Amino acid sequence: MALFGSLSERLNHIFSKLTKRGRLTELEIKTAMREVRVALLEADVNVQIAKKFCADVSEKAVGQEILKSLNPAQQVIKIVNDELIELMGSSNQKLAVSPKPPTVIMMCGLQGAGKTTLCGKLAVNLKKNGKKPLLVACDVYRPAAINQLQVVGRTAAVEVFERGTQNPVKTACEAVEYSRSHGYDTVIIDTAGRLEIDEPLMRELENIKSAVNVSEILLVVDSMMGQVAVNVAKTFNERLEVTGIVLTKLDGDTRGGACLSIKAVTGKPIKFIGVGEKLSDLEPFYPDRMASRILGMGDVLTLIEKAQEAVTEEQAKAMQKKMLENTFTLEDFLTQFESMKKMGGAQALISMMPGMGNKVRPEDIDESKIERTKAIILSMTPRERTEPTIINSSRKKRIAAGSGTSVQEINQLLKQFEQTKQLMKQFKGGKKRLPF
Repeated sequence: MALFGSLSERLNHIFSKLTKRGRLTELEIKTAMREVRVALLEADVNVQIAKKFCADVSEKAVGQEILKSLNPAQQVIKIVNDELIELMGSSNQKLAVSPKPPTVIMMCGLQGAGKTTLCGKLAVNLKKNGKKPLLVACDVYRPAAINQLQVVGRTAAVEVFERGTQNPVKTACEAVEYSRSHGYDTVIIDTAGRLEIDEPLMRELENIKSAVNVSEILLVVDSMMGQVAVNVAKTFNERLEVTGIVLTKLDGDTRGGACLSIKAVTGKPIKFIGVGEKLSDLEPFYPDRMASRILGMGDVLTLIEKAQEAVTEEQAKAMQKKMLENTFTLEDFLTQFESMKKMGGAQALISMMPGMGNKVRPEDIDESKIERTKAIILSMTPRERTEPTIINSSRKKRIAAGSGTSVQEINQLLKQFEQTKQLMKQFKGGKKRLPF
């Protein structure tokens, strides 16, 4: 599902009505803002924040320069975009780095928010940026919590420091000393959570904070909790003075209220968002990019970053050469599908394309069909993948049986492949330009 799918759809519907009217009156703008306010409330945005947001947009939008402009609807949308960016924090906030290693990051939050997995995701993100992180198991109460962190650590290829069920404060102190003697520049402490906030939990977190020189206190919040998540963040911040928020499960059926409210309520920036279950599914939070996605204008920069991570420059050049020379094969088709999967899948990519996020519904993208296509290609012999013209009736039956598909699906794939080759011939002949 696209991020904030229902909210984006509602806002696009409201603004499409404005664009059809040409010049706007003050009444039309205020009527549209009332509809925006309802859409925000349905998305579980804090009532006071939704009210102030719409009031601020209305005040700027009813200025004479807007009402008299050639395209007032676009001006209104720009104002909404700017206000969304301001609401969510203006700019990306990077993690603080201690001038004297290690940088200590304390992760906190309620049970079920995905805190332990998030520790692994953050470690993977830091490794990608040249850091050497150490995970520390300080949740000694939840059954199997230490074991879960160890599993996450093995998957992330990051060492986990644990001392069983000894006092978490002592474990945190020992972990910091261990990191200094073993060359770790970042320590990520996985602290205990609770089903709800209680005094013993908060005291323990305060004691860990006092015992080690913490550079960051990141609060992990389940975005699907809506306003409850905002209230949790407010309470944690009052006791611990958190330095940043990490919103998890933004790939689920979230209405967006937490993302749009939490910065305004706590005053603390959202630093990362979790957008999937894999350890690589953690993105730095950029308010301007998120506002663009909410308004259905795509997120080209994140799309480019994902593409650069999934495909090396050499691979991209090799693929471009094959297209220009019309020598690409079904093996290359398979490589493209794998690259798409690394980038988050077809639906995720479409949601980042300008103008596409709200036009293509999740049900329009059949990810299973892509998997079936991959199965067909994998059931072919190496020669069949490079020379599909040899695939006769008997070969099609064998491939269908091996991939669990039908001969008709194989015919459709081969037809699609031939159409693509014909398109590449047009590129080679100079009739069209490659779209990159």
